[in-house]
Amino acid sequence: METGQPPVIAIDGPSASGKGTVAQGVAGALGFHYLNSGSLYRTVALAALDAGADLDDESTLAEITLNLRAEFNGDRVKLAGRNVSEVIVAEAVSVAASRIAARPGVRPALLARQRAFRQPPGLVADGRDMGSVVFPDAVLKIFLTASLEARAERRYKQLMDKGMDATMAALLQDIRERDQRDTMRATAPLLKSANAVLIDTTDMTAADAIAQVLALYRQAPRAP
Repeated sequence: METGQPPVIAIDGPSASGKGTVAQGVAGALGFHYLNSGSLYRTVALAALDAGADLDDESTLAEITLNLRAEFNGDRVKLAGRNVSEVIVAEAVSVAASRIAARPGVRPALLARQRAFRQPPGLVADGRDMGSVVFPDAVLKIFLTASLEARAERRYKQLMDKGMDATMAALLQDIRERDQRDTMRATAPLLKSANAVLIDTTDMTAADAIAQVLALYRQAPRAP
């Protein structure tokens, strides 16, 4: 961790591994700020879809990203003044976000915006490259994972709770495809940093995972 910089806990992992739930729980327990990088990418995806943009056109996507009029307040997300908190979790937006995140021209455009979330007293950031690219000096790096089946079940429950249609078969296929895109992309691929702690949440409750991360943070060098 850089001298004088607020501490960062970076939590990375594949889709539906529990990153968001754990990161929010840890942030709440510590009184830290919270960055859901996935919401940023989904908001870019929604803006691109609303504009009818070609999701393979990097220059257009980068321009949309740089001019994004988005506001983030916890789980509440606004795009150009409109509350899109529920809209951005729709499956079509999530799939578009995964495609956009693989575009090299988009990620640098969001880098400064993500790093701006680093404010006192500290930050918990979740995503796929928080520890490897965005906050390489994080005081604690976690790589959260779970079985494919457990992740599909969690995603299914999330969508059902929001009144959205989904099938387990489609979700399993979608998560497989996202895993492949995320791990194989040329820019900032999903990977476990050499100094990240691996936590498998397949058979863990959210409370147990949060407690484990908190314990690791309190043991981390230079942690308050």
